[in-house]
Amino acid sequence: MVNWVEAQKPLLHGLVKLAGLRQTSVELEPGTVMSFWLPKDKLNNNNNNNNNNNEKPVVVLVHGFAAEGIVTWQFQISSLMKNYAVYVPDLIFFGGSVSKSEQRSPGFQAECLAAALGRLGVEKCTVVGFSYGGMVAFKMAEMRPDMVESLVVSGSVIAMTDSISETALERLGFSSSAELLLPDSVKGLKALLKVAAYKHLWFPDCIYRDYLKVMFNNRKERAELLEGLVVSNKDATIPSLSQRILLLWGENDNIFNIDLANKMKQQLGEKATLQGIPKAGHLVHLERPCVYNQCLKEFLALIYYAQTIQNS
Repeated sequence: MVNWVEAQKPLLHGLVKLAGLRQTSVELEPGTVMSFWLPKDKLNNNNNNNNNNNEKPVVVLVHGFAAEGIVTWQFQISSLMKNYAVYVPDLIFFGGSVSKSEQRSPGFQAECLAAALGRLGVEKCTVVGFSYGGMVAFKMAEMRPDMVESLVVSGSVIAMTDSISETALERLGFSSSAELLLPDSVKGLKALLKVAAYKHLWFPDCIYRDYLKVMFNNRKERAELLEGLVVSNKDATIPSLSQRILLLWGENDNIFNIDLANKMKQQLGEKATLQGIPKAGHLVHLERPCVYNQCLKEFLALIYYAQTIQNS
């Protein structure tokens, strides 16, 4: 029987290729491989200086927990390609990325991502992170300020503390992060989409079943990633980040609500800006892609236009 979600992959891959991206893999060490979509002119040109004055600025799009890279960012890629070199990784244990390492923290993901980008010739970039990818993006900005020039985060937190996790799960009616983010039934996937989206999304049950088979592989390792995500309140710290940060939020986000985003903006200081998008939930980049893309491009233009003026 045809898996309709799997059957859509060639079409999506074809559209991404038409936009100018190609797929490759980077082996970081034996047993650790990270899969990427990147501009086709960079694929065989990794050892050259990819960030000289004639090059487009690099934008790295980091996915969340329920889908791999190009599925998450399918509505953003073509919108950005004209003015930016877009890199779309699959984090470890998503898509084609794997590791034999026993590390499961966002810091490990950030280390792998930064190392892979370095292997691909990227020296500086803006990182755009959604949900789980936002936590990885925050950690990468903290660890590699030399590489991360600016940061855009949607539907995420700096660190998943005990209190944030417990409060969110209690409010949403789930007993654990795995129950919410690793559904193993049509009912569970429907419950996830119900809390993640502003509007009710209807699909036939066969599509839900096909999605579960395609997008939730490496279940054991992903459950361990969720366990490695939570830090105790006493160990959590607010990093002093030097980058400009845009918190781009769905105003109706039920998982990490906009009040939490506003508190995070205050914690991050004057370099952080919060911009809300109405009638959008946690999946803001999929629900209102045109508005999201416009906000993102305005921020990127501000960052790189300011740099051009400063360097002239």
